[in-house]
Amino acid sequence: MAIVVVGGGGRGAGKTALVCGLIRALPEMQWTAVKITTHEHGHEHGKPRPIWEETTPGQQSDTARYLASGARRSFLVTPGQVTASAETADDELGPVVENILRECSQTGGVIFESNSVLRVVRPDVCLCAAMSPWAEMKPSHRLLLEHADAMVELAAHDHIIEAEKITFRLASLDRVSPVMVDWVRERLRDREP
Repeated sequence: MAIVVVGGGGRGAGKTALVCGLIRALPEMQWTAVKITTHEHGHEHGKPRPIWEETTPGQQSDTARYLASGARRSFLVTPGQVTASAETADDELGPVVENILRECSQTGGVIFESNSVLRVVRPDVCLCAAMSPWAEMKPSHRLLLEHADAMVELAAHDHIIEAEKITFRLASLDRVSPVMVDWVRERLRDREP
C-alpha cells in the first residue's frame, strides 16, 4: 500500500486541489483520501465524531471533491473535536490513522491531506503545497518541511526547479504535470517491498 502526504503552510495553500490533482493523475492507485483537520466541520445530526466517511461526490466539501476526482473512499478526521483538547487530538490521531491504514491495507494507496499525520506515519511521498504569502503559518509547518520530498507551487506554466529540495511549479495545482506524475510514480515504485 502506497502512502502519500500532502501538507501546506496554512489555509489557501492549495492542498485540496493538489490532492485532487494527484487522485486524477494516478487513478490506478484506487485512492482512499483522508483529510485531517482540527477545524470544526459539520457532521450528520450535528454530532462531531473523530472520523467520518464521505459518500457523495461533489464540490460541497473537500472530502466530496476527493470522490469527484476519483477517490474510491474519502474520510474526514477531526481528532480532539469531541473534547476540544490539542493533547487529546494527538492521542486520538494515531489509533484513527492506524485503523484507516489497516482497513485500506489491500487497496492501492492512501493519500492524506495533513501536516500532523507525519507524527504517526512515514509516507512514501510527502509533498508541501507552497503557502500563500498572506496565509497564517500553521505550527505543524516545520514538521512538514522536515519530511517533505518536494515543494509544489503555482506558476505561470509547468516547470521544475531542481535544488536541494525539488520544486514542481504548476500552472494549476489540480492538474499535476506529466513530469511530476512520473516523479511520484517512480518514488512509489522505488519504495515497494
